[in-house]
Amino acid sequence: MLYIFIDESGIHKETGKSSVALAYISFENLNQIQNQVIKIEKEIGIEYFHWSHSSWAVRNKFVEKIAKCDFSVKIALLQNPFNNQSYEYALQHLVIEKNIFAIIIDGKKKRSYERKLKKVLRDKGISVKKLKTGNDESYPALRIADAIAGIVRYKNDNPENK
Repeated sequence: MLYIFIDESGIHKETGKSSVALAYISFENLNQIQNQVIKIEKEIGIEYFHWSHSSWAVRNKFVEKIAKCDFSVKIALLQNPFNNQSYEYALQHLVIEKNIFAIIIDGKKKRSYERKLKKVLRDKGISVKKLKTGNDESYPALRIADAIAGIVRYKNDNPENK
């Protein structure tokens, strides 16, 4: 069974691209990975990681350490301005697994957003009861998706920057 944690970055921008990151964590590894995230945050001296609230030094340390954890990632880059049609299309192609225990999306979403996502899931034969919203304070694993979405969008916007 899998948990899927979804975070977006750059969806508020009018130009460039947004990134949508899906962090896949197996049911057996969830507690272990969430504890690792908390341990990493303590090691680097922060309460909890959030891409947009962190300095580059913290971002680098967090990403380097989290990359050693056991999870998989899928990414979509969407042309801005962000729209639900391209998001739905990306999710149709990213979420292909059937053995999903829960899908946790970062942040409070509009009802229309949740309805469209539930339609995508239903069309794929995935129970919509598995869809939850949460925040990265409550779900340390969401902080992984936040970091991946942030770094991918930044790298796409700044390809020359190492």
